[in-house]
Amino acid sequence: MLTFLWKFTVFYVCYTSGFLSNYVTFEDEANIPAIAKYFNTKGRYEEVNPYLREDILAVNRSILQPPSAECRQIHLTAIIRHGTRYPTTKNIKEMQQLYNIVLHNASGEQSWLHELQTQWRMWYTEDMDGRLVQKGVNELKHLAVRLSKLFPSLISEEKLRGGFIKFITSSKHRCVNSTLSFKAGLTELWDIKGMTMIIMMGPLCIACCSLLPVAFLCADVEFDHAVNDALMRFFDKCTRFVEEVDNNPSAVTEVEKFKEGPEMRRVQQKIADILNVPYSSITYDVAEAAFYLCAYEFAIRSVKSPWCELFDEDDAKVIEYASDLREFWKRGYGHDINSKASCILFHDVFSRMDKTATQNKLGQQVTEAVTVQVGHADTLLPLLTLLGFFNDSEPLTSTNYAAQAHRSFRTSHMLPYAANLLLVLSDCGGGDLRLQPLLNEKPVTFPGLTDRSSMPLYRDVLEHYKDLLQGCDFETECQLFKQPAEV
Repeated sequence: MLTFLWKFTVFYVCYTSGFLSNYVTFEDEANIPAIAKYFNTKGRYEEVNPYLREDILAVNRSILQPPSAECRQIHLTAIIRHGTRYPTTKNIKEMQQLYNIVLHNASGEQSWLHELQTQWRMWYTEDMDGRLVQKGVNELKHLAVRLSKLFPSLISEEKLRGGFIKFITSSKHRCVNSTLSFKAGLTELWDIKGMTMIIMMGPLCIACCSLLPVAFLCADVEFDHAVNDALMRFFDKCTRFVEEVDNNPSAVTEVEKFKEGPEMRRVQQKIADILNVPYSSITYDVAEAAFYLCAYEFAIRSVKSPWCELFDEDDAKVIEYASDLREFWKRGYGHDINSKASCILFHDVFSRMDKTATQNKLGQQVTEAVTVQVGHADTLLPLLTLLGFFNDSEPLTSTNYAAQAHRSFRTSHMLPYAANLLLVLSDCGGGDLRLQPLLNEKPVTFPGLTDRSSMPLYRDVLEHYKDLLQGCDFETECQLFKQPAEV
């Protein structure tokens, strides 16, 4: 029985198995925009892990390097961003403005410009507003299969049927649908019957397998998920963050300064020159819309769009930096409350691992072998910041673009669609528990930890984050008028 109801039509169609079998793709490099690696949070997962372009289900088990053969994985927490989505209504309005300029005012002899004016049509509509697309459905299905191959003792049919795999999601449709897609990846892999396929797009009800629209989803009647915005959308619930950062223009002053600075002005003027339109026509929002059109056309349709011709790599780096500045000041290290807002998720993760450690020590069945939590880029980034990842020696500002060319804080690398933070707890014998973090299926090391191995002792990790574990109270941090600490 489905436990949620959406305000748009649900279609029921028949279940088909074998969707993921032998799924291998070979992508022509010539069809990938040269600027694709700068698409920030609008980037494809394949640009972060290029080997997936050849085989979307490929895994490298050598990345899991336990210190001894005795190590046995006992728990996995996976915090996952939703898959590829449509643009938001705001983005679509800006794209329409750009399209009108190109269609009615631009002039030039370039073949790609002629293609935009005569063949390309503005097909994005405001009602799409961030909904998951077919590519996003597939991304979560494929991720589920890859993780089941990486962690076969944890993500198994037995564990799923036994109720030892838990699913938690944000209430946003793209996250719920990503959760359903992840579950469908597993049930299709193991050919678990009793599935109901649902399509959540369009105005008509169709009960026919041959009439699938562009995006379809799978909801099962057997494996539940919990909607928990307190965990997965903590940023909406943190009053201090909302007032001091999210709704406060002065919190992003550096971003606005960069938008008006010489680097961004050069990009805007270059676009205006290419299109032969007045400089005043190409605002920052219009330039960004062109960049995002290139990104969305590639992410959603796997098309190297003529919109990409407006940018070279230098231009893309500037727009990427503007986006990174925004993320730095609104979700990252720019303000302390950005990361402290994620305290509730931080404590949730570690309390679950502590429970696992206790059950394991007592020889009991681990009741939650796997926890899959699906949220947003805005869910992952504050948590990564709280943990200390990607913290450059100098903050990102409006004036140090050139100096930050080699920064570690790059959302294009950190937060593509379907980005994920994996925390794997293992029992390595003799009472030694070890914790391995992976970001986007690649090992990372906990920043500042003396043990720089990819699988440090769990007790050392707890000691390293002791201050956060003993403090970092969400309610206290998120009070609008936080009381000063007692001396």
